[in-house]
Amino acid sequence: MDKLKMQTADGVQDNISRIAELFPECITEVKTQRGRIKRSVDFDKLRQLLSSDIVEGNEERYQFTWPDKRKAILAANAPINATLRPCPEESVDFDTTQNLYIEGDNLDVLKCLKETYLHKVKMIYIDPPYNTGNDFVYEDDFAESAAEYLANSGQFDEQGNRLVTNTESNGRFHTDWLNMIYPRLKVARDFLTEDGVIFISIDDNEAKNLKNITDEVFGERNFLAQVVWERAYSPINLMKHFSPSHDYILCYAKNIDFAVCHGIGRSDEANGRYSNPDNDPRGVWKASDLSVGPAVQENIYPITTPSGRVVEPPAGRSWSLSRKAFRERLEDNRIWFGPNGDNVPAMKRFLSELRKTGITPMTIWKYTEVDHSQGATQKLAQLFNGKKYFDYPKPVSLIERCLQLYSDKDSLILDFFSGSATTAHAVMQLNAEDGGNRKFIMVQLPELTDEKSEAYKAGYKNICEIGKERIRRAGAKIKEENPEKAQHLDTGFRVLKLDSSNMKEVFYSPKETSQLELFTLVDNVKDDRTSKDLLFQVMLELGATLDSKIEESKVDGKTIYNVGDGYLVACFDQDVSDDAVKAIAKMQPTYAVLRDTGMADDATATNFEQIFKTYSPNTTARIL
Repeated sequence: MDKLKMQTADGVQDNISRIAELFPECITEVKTQRGRIKRSVDFDKLRQLLSSDIVEGNEERYQFTWPDKRKAILAANAPINATLRPCPEESVDFDTTQNLYIEGDNLDVLKCLKETYLHKVKMIYIDPPYNTGNDFVYEDDFAESAAEYLANSGQFDEQGNRLVTNTESNGRFHTDWLNMIYPRLKVARDFLTEDGVIFISIDDNEAKNLKNITDEVFGERNFLAQVVWERAYSPINLMKHFSPSHDYILCYAKNIDFAVCHGIGRSDEANGRYSNPDNDPRGVWKASDLSVGPAVQENIYPITTPSGRVVEPPAGRSWSLSRKAFRERLEDNRIWFGPNGDNVPAMKRFLSELRKTGITPMTIWKYTEVDHSQGATQKLAQLFNGKKYFDYPKPVSLIERCLQLYSDKDSLILDFFSGSATTAHAVMQLNAEDGGNRKFIMVQLPELTDEKSEAYKAGYKNICEIGKERIRRAGAKIKEENPEKAQHLDTGFRVLKLDSSNMKEVFYSPKETSQLELFTLVDNVKDDRTSKDLLFQVMLELGATLDSKIEESKVDGKTIYNVGDGYLVACFDQDVSDDAVKAIAKMQPTYAVLRDTGMADDATATNFEQIFKTYSPNTTARIL
């Protein structure tokens, strides 16, 4: 019987596998310090194969680097023993929702999710710390172990997540921010579909460095735009030199050859400019100037209007149509000479013929179009009965525009710096407006609120509590305001919390456990973990999405979990009999999982594989 590994993927080994596909002769085996044999790359052979293209030593080359960059790369690739534990009591519609809210360090959460959500996310939006000198950053200290760091600094939250304020006096001011953002973007890229995109908000403090990192991670050719968002509408007169009124939003495609921009929907004001004074059967239209500049000589010719007046293009310009093309448009009733037939000719542009993808977006987004920071703060406060619990949230309409441009109605949206959960709010709002079924995954570190803040006094002890309550209130408000459209709108979310693995250390290193210790370790599962905890870690291990439908049933007194209509069937109870194993096998799932110590007796353990061969030979049966 095969055992589950219950560990996130090893990014280094994944990269070795990719090299093996291209250069199999460069793959060898080496012995680790623990005496294990593992695959590795023979770099001498690889250098020979790439000898004309290798850059080594002090040879000059274009590059972007900083202290500890190599360790940041290792941090992105290193596997972890962690899990996501379900929290039904803090969820909304836990059994039916397809949305997720995950609490924990986003790098570890991304690693937990990566294999299951590989190439499944259509759009990522993140609003990371801007590194203003007051922000908290995730302290991924590569020089110290976690235990050493916590002992030395004492700055960590109740879940053990390390947080420090990155002040400008810190000698590693930019370095610490770069080491924080790089591995998270590196891992996040693999979540995107081939036609997926990522939007990243930032200000002037790290805009240059972020552009360099995203060029490296996503590829310079996949750069789509650096949007300027007008986030403020009035100056701050106390500023010594300039009062900043903008932020940036960097946008990259996973693969620019496949990315599709749906454009910006036309406003009622824009549509109102169209009319139909001649009752054209093709519908409303708008007159467009027929002259262009600079002049093209062959397109300068006289046109006689229906009233008999002869007109030519203005000086320095010509008609946009050749003589032949003009005659064709005239015969097709696409030229307008005014209500009296005496005007300079104009082209009729029909609203029905505008490209279906909408208006091409420009790179300056004014607050009159997508709101500003002050407006977003006021609207969030209104949602909380006038109380201001969160500083500088992003406007819902800003994220909605991103969603409109690059998501489809059934897309999966990820935000791993969730903050006040604006992205979740925007997803639900847009679904209500266009009948979509977009789903969201929000990830947020439970950063503690200041004890002097209004949020703390109101009972919100960390940012996650504010974010979850915001989604509850926003969902209810959207349904109330859209009773017909939002009747079946999914405004729920499953809450999961990052934690250490459900498995004891002996599960991962049995050879390093002494004979004497084995007698005390009857079970390899931690004592405080439930069957639901085990189920969600197994779901991640076997690729079942965390929003999958979960059905419970009883067989021979044991709880059986059916995930995703037979994708995974699991039982984590003790004393599981042959009858229960047969019942699971007869369900013919893709995967079946039981606990190693859960078999009723040796006979059941011996019969386990044979039962599946008899009743469900195509099922992959595993134990943990």
